[in-house]
Amino acid sequence: MKARAYYQCRECGARSVQWAGRCDACAAWNTMVAMGAAAPAADAPAGVKRAISLAEVRCEGVTRWPSGLQELDRVLGGGVVPGSVVLLGGDPGIGKSTILIQTLAAMSADLSALYVTGEESTAQVALRGRRLGLVAPGMKLLAETDIEAIIAQARLETPRVLVIDSIQTVYLPHLAQAPGSVAQVREAAAALVRYAKETDTALFLVGHVTKEGQLAGPRVLEHMVDAVLYFEGDSGSRYRLIRAIKNRFGAVNEIGVFVMTEGGLREVTNPSALFLRQDAHNAPGSVTLVTQEGTRPLLVEVQALIDESPGGNPRRVALGLDGQRLGMLLALLHRHGGHATGRHDVFVNVAGGVRVTETASDLAVLLACASSLTDRPVARDLVVFGEVGLAGEMRPVPRGQERLREAAKLGFKRAIVPAANVSKRAAHGDIAVFGARQLSEALAWFLKQ
Repeated sequence: MKARAYYQCRECGARSVQWAGRCDACAAWNTMVAMGAAAPAADAPAGVKRAISLAEVRCEGVTRWPSGLQELDRVLGGGVVPGSVVLLGGDPGIGKSTILIQTLAAMSADLSALYVTGEESTAQVALRGRRLGLVAPGMKLLAETDIEAIIAQARLETPRVLVIDSIQTVYLPHLAQAPGSVAQVREAAAALVRYAKETDTALFLVGHVTKEGQLAGPRVLEHMVDAVLYFEGDSGSRYRLIRAIKNRFGAVNEIGVFVMTEGGLREVTNPSALFLRQDAHNAPGSVTLVTQEGTRPLLVEVQALIDESPGGNPRRVALGLDGQRLGMLLALLHRHGGHATGRHDVFVNVAGGVRVTETASDLAVLLACASSLTDRPVARDLVVFGEVGLAGEMRPVPRGQERLREAAKLGFKRAIVPAANVSKRAAHGDIAVFGARQLSEALAWFLKQ
């Protein structure tokens, strides 16, 4: 049967025999792109595997290799798993190549490593390594973009750890599309994933991001890999965060904190102390929040500034938080706290460039707004966390005791939390905990201080 051309959605990978402005599978607009002729279906295999019951499956412990960076090991779930495929994305110049060179240099002391660059020459990579002070005689470099040549060279070198920098620059010769297109990225990644699984090689793929901050290429790319890591950080700041968006071998939303120096990326072992204010001045609108990033409690500073709006359309700006949820919280502050912000500009920020996605930040945002609106500073020894419902009730959050222990470890003396997170059995150390059942109770307790 003769093969024919088809169209494929760059978002979800759905195929169609004819072009359409809207994908029928994911409802995305203008995502159908022309592809080459589809290969004829392969004949059915001679032997078909027998399905077995769950009880018959033998589970063995996962072996992990240390990457040389404890923060990266934390994000990966304890280390690099043989045969795993990790996709690392981030803005240009944020440090993706730097951290992978450091990782391969450390791992090459015990394991064979191959760094494939499609954007730089081997001399440029070597100069960066020398500038970082890396000595890695067991690490090999290859400047190549042809996937078939890369896999052939990898079979000769037999590396245990392989880096492709980047997946958007490599291509398969038999595909007519240009490197970086949907078809090339998907097929090149599939070939590399097959090689990694067959040879039990740990594979790192560097991915470009679009102007919206999403990984470039088909969405199916993130489904093919075992872990997706995002580099986060402000271009004007030295601090960098690596966040696990997907991880088959560990917890998602786990973060690793680094600082960019002249000698490369350095780990931050106590990020809570890094993101908190060091001065002793109590400023209105500043509240310390205990958030949970994966398995790690993290203390960050939530700041709010509320001022009268000079125009008739007040602004609502949230940096590091959900902007839509901010509008809901301001309505709660008015309905259940008696503080109206309808004629005020409201700016909320999480200091240090940290992005907080959990609803446990609700109480911290509300107290910061109330503090700024009433010009009452919040005590420096106070921490808060808790979700607030639409009826004004305080809802418990996961791992409340771990958050309190982390706050007590850093010297905080008082805490406002949901009443359901106050345990009568667990000891909170030297920290005095006030459990609130309603938002009005938490605001009243705060205004009495």
